[in-house]
This record gives sequence, structure tokens and C-alpha cells, in this order.
Amino acid sequence: MDRPSLTNNAVAALATTGNDFPDGIKIWHSPEDAGLDICFIHGLSGNRDKTWTAPGQPNPWPAELLPTRLAKARLLTYGYDAYVLKRSVSSTNRLIDYANNLLHDLAAERASSGTVNRPLIFVVHSFGGIVCKTALIISHQSPESHLGQISNCTRGIAFLGTPHRGSWAADWAKIPAWALGQVKSTNRSILDVLQINNQYLEFIQTSFLSMLRDLDKKGRPLQISCFFEELPMPGIGTIVSKESASLEGYSVFSIHANHSDMAKFGSAEESGFKRLLGELVRWDAMLGTGDSTISPVAELESNGKTPNATSSLQTTTGHIFNVSGGAQHNNTGAGNQFFGNFDGPVYFGLPSNK
Repeated sequence: MDRPSLTNNAVAALATTGNDFPDGIKIWHSPEDAGLDICFIHGLSGNRDKTWTAPGQPNPWPAELLPTRLAKARLLTYGYDAYVLKRSVSSTNRLIDYANNLLHDLAAERASSGTVNRPLIFVVHSFGGIVCKTALIISHQSPESHLGQISNCTRGIAFLGTPHRGSWAADWAKIPAWALGQVKSTNRSILDVLQINNQYLEFIQTSFLSMLRDLDKKGRPLQISCFFEELPMPGIGTIVSKESASLEGYSVFSIHANHSDMAKFGSAEESGFKRLLGELVRWDAMLGTGDSTISPVAELESNGKTPNATSSLQTTTGHIFNVSGGAQHNNTGAGNQFFGNFDGPVYFGLPSNK
């Protein structure tokens, strides 16, 4: 289907009048007992703070809404010059340059803070997802251990409106000639990559999926969730289609917002925030880096499950099993740790106060 030329609103969204972008890593929140890093990456013409800040709000929503919900997560944001059109001098960086900078900056920050082995999750918007994918591919293939550690530690990625298959809005033919005449410089390499059926974008996608399969074989599956925009941009239309924003075989959710606003949550009551938070909390629980709010006893009872008498458990400290009407067996060796039948209910952890 033919798309119209970009309107004044679209050009304004792509252009900037100055060098008002902050670049590099910024830490929003860093608890002393952090066990997880969550890194946010903006997209085209974005900003490491403003991309994540809803209109009328003083601070980015991750810094406001996540610390009380993911108590042991350190929150980082990454900025880079991704303006396509500029009335001043535009960056000449290519996608590979943005990806390399992200990889090196993140590795350096984690080294300086002594957190090189900490689990890592990315939340990425639009083109930021392409930058993230490219950085992880480089990391996965790198012979340098400090760079390879980034992909080794990455446990999940939440893609918000990432054009895995490109976007019609990246077509230079859709930008009117008058608009190009208003700017001093352009970075064509960015939009070239994002065009539909671009071979380099397809290569990144193929390489990323290959990396995912390799991680699966190694027993380190990467958790992935994709989010797409429900609403069109005013005067422009849908920037990234559901098809382009999705990865086959992975969870797909919608956010009731346009492409720009889908990264800006004004409150914890928004459905888009709840969906994204649900994925982050689930991943955090899988990693065991946060505080669990569900007791193992309650979970077993709610599922109607009873431990088998020959269950194998790894060595741990304190009480392993507490048995009502039977003997407790502790074993720190390999193999089955418990033999025989239990008479009465079986509890994990310390004895129940019931």
C-alpha cells in the first residue's frame, strides 16, 4: 500500500535544532543491594530521559515507578545522537558505531562498579532495539571477555515498537524536498537501514535469531517480549506495524498509545505499564534477584502439589524439609536426598506457624 509523504509533524519529530542530546550511560536508581541491571535505550530522535518521560511529569517513569516494584534493580539509561535531520551538524555514526559505543560504555560502567557478572535486562524503544540487537551480536561473537560478558549476562529484552522488519516511514522518498532543504545535514545511513526489506536489517535479524538458538542450546535462553503500538501518530499513521514489531515464537503485547507515547507512562494504572511491568517482574523472579512475595508453601497448596519422597534438592543452609509426623533427613551430597514415606504434610523452608 502506498504511503503519503511525511507531514510537518513527522519532519519535526525527526529533526532537531541543536545538540541537545545527552549521550552515554546515566544511572537513574542504584540500590545498595542491587542484584539486577535494567538498561533503557531510546530510538530515533530520542533522548535518554525525555523518551521515557510522560507529558506533565517531572521525571522518567522508570525512575519514578520501578524502584518500589523492583526493589533490587539498578536502573540505567543510555543516550546517543540518533537525530536523522539537523539544522546544525548531524552525526555521521552508523548503526555499527552506535552498537559498539553501547557495548563498550556498558561494559566499562559495569566494570567500574564491580557488577560485570550481574544479570542484565534491556528495555528498548524503536531503533534502540536494533542498536541493542547489534550490540549483543557483537558481544556474543567477541573474543574479548569484557565485551562477551554483556551477552553472557543478558537475560531478557523488552522490545517497544522495534521495527525488526523495517518501517515505511524510513523511506527517504516520503520526506518532502522542502523539508530536506530546511536542514543543514542528515544522517542517511540510519534511515537506509530501517527501510523495509533492507538487506543489512535482514542480516541483523538473521544473526540475532541464530544467537537466540545458540543460547537455547547452551541452556541460557533469552527471555523476549515484544510490544506494538495500537494508535497511529497524528498526521502520519502507524510507524511500526504489529508484524514488524513482533518476533515469531515470542510473546506479543499491545500498548494503547502511538509510536512515541508507547514509551511514556504517566501512571502505574496504565495498562501498557502493567503489561511491561508484569514481564519484568516475571523475569526478575526467574532470576531470583528480587524479594519473592509468594511463599513456597502457599504456592504448593494452591497448586495442590505434594513433593515426591525421592525429590532431589541442591545443598542449602538451614532447614530443607520439615516433616510433620516423620523424621527430617539432611543430605549435602549428590543424588536423592530423601528416602521413604512421609506421614503428614510436607513443608519447604521453616516450619509453618499454623
